[in-house]
Amino acid sequence: MESDTGKKREVNEDRVAVLKRPDGLMLALVADGMGGHNAGDVASEMTVAALSELFMDADSEEFESASSKKKWLDEKIRFINSEVYNYAGDHPECKGMGTTLIAALIENSFCIICHIGDSRVYTFNGKAEQVTRDHSYVNVLVDNGEISEEEAEDHPKKNWIVRALGTEAGIEGEMIELEISDSSYLLICSDGLSNKVSKEEIAEIVGSHSALSQKGKDLVDLANDKGGEDNISFVLLASKAGEV
Repeated sequence: MESDTGKKREVNEDRVAVLKRPDGLMLALVADGMGGHNAGDVASEMTVAALSELFMDADSEEFESASSKKKWLDEKIRFINSEVYNYAGDHPECKGMGTTLIAALIENSFCIICHIGDSRVYTFNGKAEQVTRDHSYVNVLVDNGEISEEEAEDHPKKNWIVRALGTEAGIEGEMIELEISDSSYLLICSDGLSNKVSKEEIAEIVGSHSALSQKGKDLVDLANDKGGEDNISFVLLASKAGEV
């Protein structure tokens, strides 16, 4: 788990967390805040803090099945969205604030992801695979056949997102089910990493023989070496027992 302000920003508006309950269930969170007068950090902090507390306080029965896990995530994220939205309405300095969110519930090799915005999830098992698809303006254009995937990569509005937590009264997160193989890695990151470092470069670092903590530092260093214009935050998890 790493969160670096980067080279250009004065404030780190990203928040990350990894929590583990006594029953073994894990929750990994990455939130990239935006909007207001540096109020992005308020939105991301509220979101991660609230979801962390709700997760640790929840009854085990709420996580008995895949459907109950999805229901829990959906209900809690809708609740937190209302809290952030109402807070922005009551505090003019926070007007327009919001945050991306990746929330990954992990139990053994099974993972349920709730995805909002343009933070991303990747898996690495010999090769890199992007699990999530950005909720972005350029992806809407791609879906409508107006531009190609290649044109989207360099589009001037690449970072315009069309879905964020807290910016509207209601929100719907995209749910993804994922099976994690025994020799794979799971990376959850803000766009401060994915915009600067290609998935092939990430895969090279993740697949190295370095310790997991060193791999994290190497990813931060590479993003900063390539400009570091944004906050750089991620959670990197190894499925292999004993890797630290």
